[in-house]
Amino acid sequence: MRETTYLRRLGVLLALGLLAAGCRGGGGAATDADTEAAEDTEAAEDTGTEGEEAATGDVAFDVGVTEEPCPDAVNDGNGCIYLGTISDLTQGPFSSLGPPITEAQAAFWRTVNEEGGIGGQFDVDVTTYVRDNLYNPETHNQVYQEIKGEVLALAQTLGSPTTAAIIDDMRAEEIVGAPASWTSAWAFEDVLLESGANYCIESMNAIDYALENFESPIETVTAVHYPGDYGDDGAAGARVAAEENGLEFIDVPTNPGPDNQAGAIDSLVSESPDLVIMTTNPTDMATIVGQAAAQGYQGRVIGTSPTWNPGVVDSPAIDAVEALYIQSGPWQTYASDTEGHAAMREALGSEEGNDGQTSGWAWSYPLRAALEAAVENGDLTRSGLLEAVGTLDSVDYQGMVPEIDYSGEPDDAAVRGTFFSEVDREASTGVGSITEEAYTGPTAETFELTEPCYEAD
Repeated sequence: MRETTYLRRLGVLLALGLLAAGCRGGGGAATDADTEAAEDTEAAEDTGTEGEEAATGDVAFDVGVTEEPCPDAVNDGNGCIYLGTISDLTQGPFSSLGPPITEAQAAFWRTVNEEGGIGGQFDVDVTTYVRDNLYNPETHNQVYQEIKGEVLALAQTLGSPTTAAIIDDMRAEEIVGAPASWTSAWAFEDVLLESGANYCIESMNAIDYALENFESPIETVTAVHYPGDYGDDGAAGARVAAEENGLEFIDVPTNPGPDNQAGAIDSLVSESPDLVIMTTNPTDMATIVGQAAAQGYQGRVIGTSPTWNPGVVDSPAIDAVEALYIQSGPWQTYASDTEGHAAMREALGSEEGNDGQTSGWAWSYPLRAALEAAVENGDLTRSGLLEAVGTLDSVDYQGMVPEIDYSGEPDDAAVRGTFFSEVDREASTGVGSITEEAYTGPTAETFELTEPCYEAD
């Protein structure tokens, strides 16, 4: 079993401290948040979601679940499970990905309700408690505090450093969540239902894939990455694979924002590495690749999943990106032929979409499985849901990714396969699949995940 460390008192104190210190950017946003929080509290009082344990039929529940149907319920006879969503929706570095992720998750849970709900007894509401984190850890914690008393679990908590700002409190309150990120740290958190290969393993596979498939020789590797749980995790995996393959490794941290990329660009131009593993956002990836290519850089670039969105196709850098870049990721692109992809496209009502939607859909499977297990166990309380997570020895993603065992050790449960895509200007996602099956390189296959990669010596 994955180690369970609740640290309740420490978690609560940390959460309260961050809440006192946190504020949204801009005066209007704080006012909106206060209004939303007041409305949410009033709604909670009306539906009785806070306080003592209750039951529907033979299922016990407490916070975030009601006997009354959801707003705009699909099944009027069902109770309601409220799930929270905290995403980058307006102005953060991943605001191009947050909205489609959130849209696809709404479609996923709408489909669950149309199929009868959870255990035929509860519909799921994933739209009442949606909040914008601006990709800021303090804001993420603030809006989490606003909604945590009204929801059973989090359908989405977007970002690695942002989720890290609430993880202690999630443990203390036994709030399960689906992280919209892939840091290897999540494998060690019982309250988080991670999906797909983490950034560390993804970067290992990227280097091994390049060595096996690129025509030009690879002797030097540079990791260009944001500092923190996201970028450092990808860089750690790149370092491991470079060392395993006897390659020279160069580490280049860079802060978000197009105006901050001069150092990364200069490094690529001056060092001219054969391969770059990039862990940034799409705008900064395009800035770095485009300007480095304009100054003569001719190596290859593999970007982890969040480095791409279709908007790059319309950027001035697209010619350089198309020539030098491919994308790695935990699952295939939107148009791919799996049962899960087909279900997603049907629910969204479109054969064309983007891979923010693909991710939002895929991230939802394990939380559904946990909710189903909790209802079957007769315990839909927060502690009952967390207990159900520990029994999930197989989560079926309808072919989108390999089944995952959440009941074992992190190393046993880690997904080790990665998919690769190349620029396709005609595709709705802007990329098309290169690999139809998940690729696992020799480095990832033998790697032992005993701690978060970015914390390893």
